[in-house]
Amino acid sequence: MSDISPELSSTITCPECGTMTTEQMSTNACQFFYDCTGCNAMLRPKPGDCCVFCSYGTVPCPPIQIDGKGAHCCS
Repeated sequence: MSDISPELSSTITCPECGTMTTEQMSTNACQFFYDCTGCNAMLRPKPGDCCVFCSYGTVPCPPIQIDGKGAHCCS
């Protein structure tokens, strides 16, 4: 584990309607689902991503920030 302090805020952009919403990320749990605040679409991670922040956020989840692409939120 690194001494890096992860960014805990990420802006999710809905691929359906383009709504952008800034959310706080958990440091100890994956977020597999996200309801868009604009169109109510249920977002899920893209194949190969561990959470919606890694797929649609401006900042990936804290474990990925610290340990790199091979890390997972739930590992």
